[in-house]
Amino acid sequence: MKKIFHSLFKASVVVVFLSLSMNLYPCTIIAVGKKVSADGSVIISHTDCGADCRIRVVHGQTFSKDEMAPVHWGIQDIHRPLDDFGDVLGQIPQVEKTYTYFHSAYPHMNEHQLAIAESTTSQREELKIDMSVCKQIMTVEQAQAFALQRYTSAREATAFIGHLMSKYGFLPSCVGESETLVIGDTGEIWIIEIFSVGSDWDPDGEKPGAIWVAQRVPEDHALVVANWAIIKEVDEKDKDNFMVSSNYKEFAIEKGWFDPKGSKPFVWQEVYAPIFREWAANRMWLFYSTYAPGYAQWPNRSLEDGHMMGYNQYIQYVEPISIYPTTVMPERKISVQDIMAFQRSTFEGTIYDKTEDYDWYVPDGKGGIKKSPLATPFPSKDMRELLDINNRRNVARPQGYYGMISQLRSWLPDPIGGIYWVFLDNAYTSAYVPIYAGTQEIATCYKNFDPTTYSNKSACWAIDFVDNLLYLKWQEAVKDLWEVRDPFEERLFSEREKIDAEAMEIYNKNPDKALEYLTDYSKSNMEEVLEMYNNLHDRLIVKYSNSR
Repeated sequence: MKKIFHSLFKASVVVVFLSLSMNLYPCTIIAVGKKVSADGSVIISHTDCGADCRIRVVHGQTFSKDEMAPVHWGIQDIHRPLDDFGDVLGQIPQVEKTYTYFHSAYPHMNEHQLAIAESTTSQREELKIDMSVCKQIMTVEQAQAFALQRYTSAREATAFIGHLMSKYGFLPSCVGESETLVIGDTGEIWIIEIFSVGSDWDPDGEKPGAIWVAQRVPEDHALVVANWAIIKEVDEKDKDNFMVSSNYKEFAIEKGWFDPKGSKPFVWQEVYAPIFREWAANRMWLFYSTYAPGYAQWPNRSLEDGHMMGYNQYIQYVEPISIYPTTVMPERKISVQDIMAFQRSTFEGTIYDKTEDYDWYVPDGKGGIKKSPLATPFPSKDMRELLDINNRRNVARPQGYYGMISQLRSWLPDPIGGIYWVFLDNAYTSAYVPIYAGTQEIATCYKNFDPTTYSNKSACWAIDFVDNLLYLKWQEAVKDLWEVRDPFEERLFSEREKIDAEAMEIYNKNPDKALEYLTDYSKSNMEEVLEMYNNLHDRLIVKYSNSR
């Protein structure tokens, strides 16, 4: 009877929350200013849903005067060859010299320690565009690539991306939604949020092809972007801390979304984004309640607060977006390892913890219950339907994606100072590898991934294989993963100073030789990950085979 009751209870409320779970985006940004990072670096991070998880180096080039640069559609297409960036929608003026950068579905960091993180955000239905008729051509991933090719400063890159969107029109590539970018260098961090202007924009007219606002992040602040706009009130006269498109407020006035004669202030976030959704609120709550617990009276969402095995998440209210700041001064310093842990979060110990669903619990043979060894924070669609488990998303996301942490260090030369920490497939099960900014070539195993054909020479496939095998007996098998992965990552951090020092010694004598050293080091770690996960999936098959 208890089982029937819980099934009926879930069925009675699932309709209420269907709209909250249909559009689950997986991109989370964490950024940390240099005064509140553990080592004094600027940190920009990003978990991604972009299909193309292949990491590769796009080398800088020189061009003749008056050449044009193609604007592509299809940068995220995993099925294209590595050097095919998609169909050409138009062109913009080329520069005489471009910088080397790391390319993927969303390009992330260049050789001069300029880094960009991306998160798709929701926008009002009236702002969405019809690709079949619109004349906008600039996707956010193309703008990222252009900025990384041309700039070393976060401030200049932010202004440039705003210019591209205004002049060429913002073309959303992710379900027609808006975009937030967080852009950092070794000193500054900027947020830029970009909304569409509908399908009737004319590039030959005088109106901008996007609505956008940018805000500088204080050096002693950190932030989270969880697929939701975070900028609030805007002071366009404060040029040191804000940039805006010429229509950032006027567009809302024309549409009747804001009354300039009214008593309410113009709040960017409230005007252009729709009603706040819980799949964004839960990640914002997790970050701010973890790193700034004293900032506000955060909602009680710990299982220790008296919630029964997570069932209250089905009747959980969504708090006002206004309680979450744009940025916050964290109450303790944040390290790269802290961000790795956050990117791996599955809301352990909270009402969002999928492993605490009632249906995972089985008799223990002693008159009580215990958690099934099958309980996983990543139940498949079929498993969720079988056990009536909700589809609230974790920070970590399984299978076929990737993410990064850019560690930007001002006290070292750019090739050594910038470290691009990358994971493939699922942050929870993957290992991170450090790729130095001076790396000239990515290991083949990190460029080799075809989602239609398995290959044991692909790191993404090797990690995904392990991820899937863990489901044979998750609660026990994940410990086998930790036994091999965690010492590998611990070694990477413990040898950081040694590798930096050796690279610096070589750099002072011969910068080109230092680039070779950094490339060899970065590639060796990627190749070690491939071998480690290939060996691990063999071990898991033997240990947890269904025939045993």
